Amino acid sequence: MVEIEAQPDAAPTQMATRGVPLNVAGVATRTAPTDLSVEQPELVFDCREIGVRYNGVRALRDVNLQIRRNAVTALIGPSGCGKSTFLRCLNRMNDLIPGAEVDGVCLYHDEDLYGPNIDAIEVRKRIGMVFQKPNPFPKSIYDNIAFGPRVVGLKDHLDDRIEEALRRAALWDEVKDRLKEGALSLSGGQQQRLCIARALAVEPDVILMDEPCSALDPISTAAIEDLMTSLKTDYTVVIVTHNMQQAARVADTTAFFSTDQGETGTRCGVLIEVAATEKIFTKPENERTEAYVTGRFG
Repeated sequence: MVEIEAQPDAAPTQMATRGVPLNVAGVATRTAPTDLSVEQPELVFDCREIGVRYNGVRALRDVNLQIRRNAVTALIGPSGCGKSTFLRCLNRMNDLIPGAEVDGVCLYHDEDLYGPNIDAIEVRKRIGMVFQKPNPFPKSIYDNIAFGPRVVGLKDHLDDRIEEALRRAALWDEVKDRLKEGALSLSGGQQQRLCIARALAVEPDVILMDEPCSALDPISTAAIEDLMTSLKTDYTVVIVTHNMQQAARVADTTAFFSTDQGETGTRCGVLIEVAATEKIFTKPENERTEAYVTGRFG
């Protein structure tokens, strides 16, 4: 990971602890709901006019999307519509791509993720990522989970931390007697759950998943989907998926992305519609959303 350089003489701001916003000068605090008798879901992300260019070419534009706490949000749409590009904006993974530029405002617990004093490494600790293909390290199962805590200094009670992460990833019972074995000996579905456990071991607030089941068989896919549902009790989950049935099964909110013609005539990703998942799949407001979810294009 590459740390983004702060402005001179400015110390990096530590991100909020899980679920606790920071009150930082220049960052607006959340406004209390008008009707205090009605509990309002807490916003984790408030993205405003987010856009991305790669080497000057616009890949994504004008995305306005709010993501709420303790929910699964699914990003769906055809290939090349900017779903994964947007997902990487949420933990500054685009910073690691040469030529990438992000514009707009991405607030995380009311704090601008792209503010000049924000430590990108700390962002990625709070907002973990699970990739499309399982990528365990060529180490033991134990050392895979221990890697993150050791790097960030969470070395106390390491055995307990590893057990808890594996339990949360629904993998403990399958590997508790083989923790010293190589992680590459696990099945594909187990490897993906291991990668989820590795992300959980550093106590994140958010789990981002970029097509986590695309390389898995149906049984492993069902296990990961069950895991997503259970994780939202304690975490906020955002997934990219090409599988609309998967979005319908696991997501509370679904955002549909598609493409328009960009500034230079190339295709550019845009957010078309976001709503409760049931509404997206049964009564979408936009004709393009309806055409996609009914299979008329995509």
